[in-house]
Amino acid sequence: MKRQFLEAGQIVNTHGIRGEIKIVPWCDSPEFLCQFGVLYLDGAPVKVRAARPHKGNVLAALEGVDTVEAAMALKGKTVFIDRTGVKLPEGRHFLADLMGLRVLDAGSGAELGVIEDIMTPPAHEVYVVRGAGKEYLIPAVDEFLAETNVEEGFIRVRLIEGMGSDVPY
Repeated sequence: MKRQFLEAGQIVNTHGIRGEIKIVPWCDSPEFLCQFGVLYLDGAPVKVRAARPHKGNVLAALEGVDTVEAAMALKGKTVFIDRTGVKLPEGRHFLADLMGLRVLDAGSGAELGVIEDIMTPPAHEVYVVRGAGKEYLIPAVDEFLAETNVEEGFIRVRLIEGMGSDVPY
């Protein structure tokens, strides 16, 4: 089941003397997070008065947060977005929706395991798949991904020799 509210970043500091906050974004880019007019903190909506990218982060002014002290009280909090306010491009998915999906071998149809983690190095995501005593690190690129079906709860992958390893986990 898809969650309506998704983690999108963390407030790590204040900025300036007028209550702005600095958010480390957990999404594709700071610009993506800047497009939201409402963020959610502790389950409550908070209106964004202004937001701009700054050195890979987001500087934001929130309604009701007008002092450094008020901004400091938010330090360490997780920022959430409402998925209903987002239209993703064709073929793109929220990482939260991919976690836990069954992973099937496109050739044999065998179940390899489930996505237990997603690494996000600069080039592209890498799915960490675990099941039946094996671990697979599968780059999320067209050469390896045959089909992604979030609604049905699976992805089909094309493996190459040596991709899986026996690991105790």
